[in-house]
Amino acid sequence: MNILLWVLQVLLALHTVMGAVWKFSHSEQSVPSLGAIPHGAWLGLSVFELLCSLGLLLPALLAPLAILAPVAAVGIAAEMLFFTGVHVGSGATKHGQMIYWLVVAALCAFIAYGRFVLRPI
Repeated sequence: MNILLWVLQVLLALHTVMGAVWKFSHSEQSVPSLGAIPHGAWLGLSVFELLCSLGLLLPALLAPLAILAPVAAVGIAAEMLFFTGVHVGSGATKHGQMIYWLVVAALCAFIAYGRFVLRPI
Protein backbone atom coordinates (compact mmCIF):
# COMPACT_ATOMS: atom_id res chain seq x y z
CA MET A 1 0.00 0.00 0.00
CA ASN A 2 2.86 2.36 0.80
CA ILE A 3 4.35 1.95 -2.68
CA LEU A 4 0.96 2.52 -4.32
CA LEU A 5 0.44 5.70 -2.31
CA TRP A 6 3.90 7.02 -3.24
CA VAL A 7 3.31 6.28 -6.93
CA LEU A 8 -0.06 8.05 -6.78
CA GLN A 9 1.47 11.00 -4.92
CA VAL A 10 4.21 11.42 -7.52
CA LEU A 11 1.71 11.16 -10.38
CA LEU A 12 -0.65 13.61 -8.70
CA ALA A 13 2.25 16.02 -8.07
CA LEU A 14 3.25 15.86 -11.75
CA HIS A 15 -0.37 16.34 -12.81
CA THR A 16 -0.73 19.31 -10.49
CA VAL A 17 2.51 20.95 -11.67
CA MET A 18 1.35 20.60 -15.28
CA GLY A 19 -1.97 22.18 -14.30
CA ALA A 20 -0.19 25.08 -12.61
CA VAL A 21 2.03 25.68 -15.64
CA TRP A 22 -1.04 25.52 -17.88
CA LYS A 23 -2.80 28.11 -15.70
CA PHE A 24 0.19 30.45 -15.94
CA SER A 25 0.18 30.21 -19.73
CA HIS A 26 -3.60 30.22 -20.34
CA SER A 27 -6.34 32.53 -19.20
CA GLU A 28 -9.29 31.40 -17.14
CA GLN A 29 -11.28 32.23 -20.27
CA SER A 30 -9.74 29.15 -21.91
CA VAL A 31 -12.29 27.08 -20.00
CA PRO A 32 -15.61 28.87 -20.60
CA SER A 33 -17.31 27.47 -17.50
CA LEU A 34 -14.48 28.84 -15.30
CA GLY A 35 -14.67 32.36 -16.73
CA ALA A 36 -16.22 33.64 -13.49
CA ILE A 37 -12.90 33.16 -11.66
CA PRO A 38 -11.00 36.48 -11.46
CA HIS A 39 -7.60 36.50 -13.15
CA GLY A 40 -5.75 37.14 -9.88
CA ALA A 41 -7.45 34.18 -8.25
CA TRP A 42 -6.62 32.07 -11.32
CA LEU A 43 -2.93 32.89 -10.91
CA GLY A 44 -3.22 32.35 -7.16
CA LEU A 45 -4.54 28.86 -7.81
CA SER A 46 -1.40 28.20 -9.85
CA VAL A 47 0.80 29.09 -6.90
CA PHE A 48 -1.43 27.01 -4.62
CA GLU A 49 -1.03 24.03 -6.96
CA LEU A 50 2.75 24.37 -6.98
CA LEU A 51 2.80 24.43 -3.17
CA CYS A 52 0.54 21.37 -3.02
CA SER A 53 2.84 19.54 -5.42
CA LEU A 54 5.75 20.22 -3.09
CA GLY A 55 3.64 19.07 -0.17
CA LEU A 56 3.04 15.75 -1.88
CA LEU A 57 6.75 15.15 -2.50
CA LEU A 58 8.62 16.72 0.43
CA PRO A 59 7.72 13.95 2.91
CA ALA A 60 9.85 11.59 0.81
CA LEU A 61 12.87 13.72 1.68
CA LEU A 62 11.98 14.94 5.16
CA ALA A 63 9.94 12.58 7.35
CA PRO A 64 8.96 15.31 9.86
CA LEU A 65 6.95 16.94 7.05
CA ALA A 66 4.78 13.82 6.64
CA ILE A 67 1.56 15.69 7.42
CA LEU A 68 2.03 17.75 4.25
CA ALA A 69 1.12 14.85 1.93
CA PRO A 70 -2.47 14.30 3.07
CA VAL A 71 -3.02 18.02 3.61
CA ALA A 72 -1.84 18.75 0.05
CA ALA A 73 -4.11 16.01 -1.29
CA VAL A 74 -7.08 17.51 0.56
CA GLY A 75 -6.17 20.95 -0.82
CA ILE A 76 -6.08 19.69 -4.40
CA ALA A 77 -9.38 17.85 -3.87
CA ALA A 78 -10.93 21.07 -2.54
CA GLU A 79 -9.71 22.93 -5.63
CA MET A 80 -11.22 20.28 -7.92
CA LEU A 81 -14.52 20.50 -6.04
CA PHE A 82 -14.35 24.29 -6.36
CA PHE A 83 -13.93 23.96 -10.13
CA THR A 84 -16.88 21.57 -10.20
CA GLY A 85 -19.02 24.05 -8.28
CA VAL A 86 -18.08 26.93 -10.58
CA HIS A 87 -18.79 24.71 -13.58
CA VAL A 88 -22.25 23.74 -12.29
CA GLY A 89 -22.95 27.37 -11.36
CA SER A 90 -22.08 28.52 -14.87
CA GLY A 91 -24.96 26.51 -16.29
CA ALA A 92 -22.70 24.61 -18.69
CA THR A 93 -24.39 21.68 -20.36
CA LYS A 94 -21.30 19.59 -21.14
CA HIS A 95 -19.90 17.84 -18.09
CA GLY A 96 -16.75 16.12 -19.37
CA GLN A 97 -14.45 18.48 -17.48
CA MET A 98 -16.54 18.16 -14.34
CA ILE A 99 -16.23 14.37 -14.42
CA TYR A 100 -12.46 14.75 -14.80
CA TRP A 101 -12.28 17.08 -11.80
CA LEU A 102 -14.37 14.69 -9.71
CA VAL A 103 -12.10 11.75 -10.61
CA VAL A 104 -9.03 13.77 -9.57
CA ALA A 105 -10.82 14.75 -6.33
CA ALA A 106 -11.57 11.07 -5.64
CA LEU A 107 -7.92 10.17 -6.22
CA CYS A 108 -6.90 12.93 -3.82
CA ALA A 109 -9.37 11.64 -1.24
CA PHE A 110 -7.85 8.16 -1.55
CA ILE A 111 -4.34 9.53 -1.05
CA ALA A 112 -5.43 11.60 1.95
CA TYR A 113 -7.25 8.64 3.52
CA GLY A 114 -4.27 6.41 2.81
CA ARG A 115 -1.83 8.81 4.43
CA PHE A 116 -4.05 9.73 7.37
CA VAL A 117 -5.34 6.21 8.17
CA LEU A 118 -3.94 3.29 6.16
CA ARG A 119 -0.22 4.00 5.85
CA PRO A 120 0.89 7.23 7.52
CA ILE A 121 4.42 8.25 6.58
